[in-house]
Amino acid sequence: MSACVPTRHNRTSRSSRPPRASGVKRPHSPPPPRGGRFRIAGADLSASITVFLLAVPMSLGLAVAMDAPLEAGLISAVIGGIVAGLLGGTPLQVSGPSAGLTVVTAELIQIYGWRTTCAITIGAGLLQLLLGSLRAARSALAVSPAIVHGTLAGIGVAIALAQLHIVLGGSPQSSAVTNALALPDQLSRVSPAAPLIGVLTITILILWPRVPGRVGRAVRRIPAALAAVVTATAVAAIVAPGVARVDLPSWRSHALPEMPHGPVLALATAIFTVMLVASLESLLAAVAVDKLSADRTAEQTAARPGAGATPTPTSAAPALALALPSGTSAPAASLALPARRSDLDRELRAQGIANTLSGLVGGLAVSGGAVRSSANVRAGATGRASTVLHGVWVLLATGLLVTVLEWIPLATLAALVMMVGIQMVSFAHIRNVHKHREFLVYAATITGVVLLGVLKGVAIGIALAVAVALHRLARTRITVTDQGGQHLVVVRGQLTFLAVPRLSRTLGQLPQGGDAVVELDGFFMDHAAYEAIQDWSTAQTAHGGRVVFTGRSGGRIAEPASAAHSCCRPWTPWRNHHCHDEPGRAPEAGLGLGPNLDAPSASTSHISSAGHTGNTDHISPADRPADQSADRPASHHASHDMTTGSQVNAPTTAPAPATPRPAGGNRLISGLSSFQRNTAPLVRDELARLAIEGQRPSQLFITCADSRLVTSMITASGPGDLFTVRNIGNLVPLPDAESGDHSVGAAIEYAVDVLKVESITICGHSGCGAMQALLGGEPDRETPPTSLWRWLRHGLPSLERMASRHHAWARISGRLPTDALEQLCLTNVVQQLDHLRAHESVARRLAEGTIRLHGMYFHVGEAQAYLLTEGASSGLELDEVFDRVDPGDAPGSGELERTGV
Repeated sequence: MSACVPTRHNRTSRSSRPPRASGVKRPHSPPPPRGGRFRIAGADLSASITVFLLAVPMSLGLAVAMDAPLEAGLISAVIGGIVAGLLGGTPLQVSGPSAGLTVVTAELIQIYGWRTTCAITIGAGLLQLLLGSLRAARSALAVSPAIVHGTLAGIGVAIALAQLHIVLGGSPQSSAVTNALALPDQLSRVSPAAPLIGVLTITILILWPRVPGRVGRAVRRIPAALAAVVTATAVAAIVAPGVARVDLPSWRSHALPEMPHGPVLALATAIFTVMLVASLESLLAAVAVDKLSADRTAEQTAARPGAGATPTPTSAAPALALALPSGTSAPAASLALPARRSDLDRELRAQGIANTLSGLVGGLAVSGGAVRSSANVRAGATGRASTVLHGVWVLLATGLLVTVLEWIPLATLAALVMMVGIQMVSFAHIRNVHKHREFLVYAATITGVVLLGVLKGVAIGIALAVAVALHRLARTRITVTDQGGQHLVVVRGQLTFLAVPRLSRTLGQLPQGGDAVVELDGFFMDHAAYEAIQDWSTAQTAHGGRVVFTGRSGGRIAEPASAAHSCCRPWTPWRNHHCHDEPGRAPEAGLGLGPNLDAPSASTSHISSAGHTGNTDHISPADRPADQSADRPASHHASHDMTTGSQVNAPTTAPAPATPRPAGGNRLISGLSSFQRNTAPLVRDELARLAIEGQRPSQLFITCADSRLVTSMITASGPGDLFTVRNIGNLVPLPDAESGDHSVGAAIEYAVDVLKVESITICGHSGCGAMQALLGGEPDRETPPTSLWRWLRHGLPSLERMASRHHAWARISGRLPTDALEQLCLTNVVQQLDHLRAHESVARRLAEGTIRLHGMYFHVGEAQAYLLTEGASSGLELDEVFDRVDPGDAPGSGELERTGV
């Protein structure tokens, strides 16, 4: 199962908040400051200097590339570092002048002038702030990666072409096409000084991270960009004193924004373009920082003495050559830092505020930068202090180092920015989009951006992506092969209503009553296609034929849930007692076909419960109640294919006699017998290993005792995965409660201190009887309390929290709960997490950063899991929001890094 997102951990009730002295550190947030002061770790101080040395030349270079005032680049670096650093949702991301907006800003300055461009930046910032408040950040990442990377690659091509002219000693033109056409003329009148300085800069940028040996390890502590700029500046001062250099004008002449002048539609388009590019660049950089931070944490954990094996990261953000090289070791202070996950909506709001302020004071548009951010992570930064300090250093440099900055040759800055543009065309991205058959969309987006501009290029990419998706959806290939009395029908592509006429015509041409194998290669089938195939299969079987449905690999596809009573599955042993219990119901012939085409895994197993051992009777597969005795005809039993994990119903020769449903002890014996027959052979080796090695679960799972909650099934877990505690209402009594429950507390203490679990999940569910009882009110005080009510009193804080005006109501997947019962079920999960943090063992592990807490809600009727979002867990949002877990969600996939349950 995709994992749980950490639950919220401030805004706790007074009764359950851990004492301040315990030093509890909240997961997925920067280390808490003591005494309300802004703490600065040594690692953050050193990382901020590294990023500062990288940011200054890049900010000046981007300003040169945009033909903007040079001080505007420094202003945006200051505001991006301080404002976005303080307010952003990605603590390790460094913001500054946007490389992705180089071409757009240059065009806006040429058309409208600098002061109107500043006003456009303000408008874009306000629009970002609005979208962040509407929580639209995740939706922005729903755009096809081929379009996003194609846009950035097209911008990179345009940047490289423009800066090549400056490296050659000339001036860039207004568009990428014009720059490309003007290159021959520029080459014909080139002077040697500027190109040689540019070549020297590029050479150092490429070779600096590749210096071998001990010397290489030492020099790589200095950013390649800084080394290139310093070396090229020194060489230019000696051999080419007349080369064009940086000219920082007086701050007195700095231009501030004005009311925009121009067509309203054109200005609105410009604002939208700046917002779109800056937002996408920032959000993509935030996701990349998450991956880099997670990879760094995994590497450092594996490097610790005595640390266990750590999985190799499967997805790492690209380490750009201008960032701190991978050979640089991070300070030890960052070893204890857990991987953080970005709050993208908060990041988008912070970018909006930064852009608004930057435009107001005459700065460039701001966005998160992959180059600066990766340098920050690799330099060992542990929190947002590094980002903020880098902005402070840039601010000081603008006042104290003006004379030094004016020695830098323009060709050096142009070469630096040209390399940034080249690196925006990532071969890793090209391989990815080619592997997923989206290279056409990628190429069209690049071409559109280079030839027509960013907004039109994005529109072309989106239109082509939609066209490709519709083409793939409608393109279904159906072939029939006669294999000597048996027909093989191969269906390639998605089965939608568009393919139903051709599919029905092909299936109708097969001889009635003949045997057929239908190989389905698609991953989607709509209702119309499903009914067409099912009707044909039923008719074919009625005429004496046999139909088998397989996937591309040949594995058979099991029947849908609606046919559940026609077979017995190893993972549902309690249903085996009534597989054939319905009067007059006979197993269907042939294979059932599930609309999702997913076969249940035969190896899915259950979590064993610990208990007392004693003398027990061995239950063999032959031990079964009378209704499942060996005297029943074999034709009435579902056979299990052990090789594919799917089940095949043998053809029925006669109706099954009506059989009474087993009850009581017979049902227990039947279930145990089914386990011995179907499941035990599959899990015996694994259980034998666990019996020798002992249990080492990674999760403590606290949930309700409700019989409808099958933890092993909804979490896709097996033996040894979960340490499970079940009680009425998934309650966690406070440790200092007057009538505290020692059973739950003992389980928590054992799991945390002895088993060393890595996370704890509290799982509530819909229609909880315990919450229904709480809503009904306590019994009369004159009536002696029952054991049930003495227990349910531990849930009264949840009832008080729901009624309190100091806590926002929980929401579920973008909607309010349907009724008071659902609201209390959701609120109870949040409240019990607060109770959990009050336990001393949990508070200690949270302070160490070695355990994470998760909230989960399972809707029984929908068979749908919901996870408490990070926005609620960090205490920065007004609502506790439970987000839906989709089938495609997996650890390390784009939006969310989740820990498996």
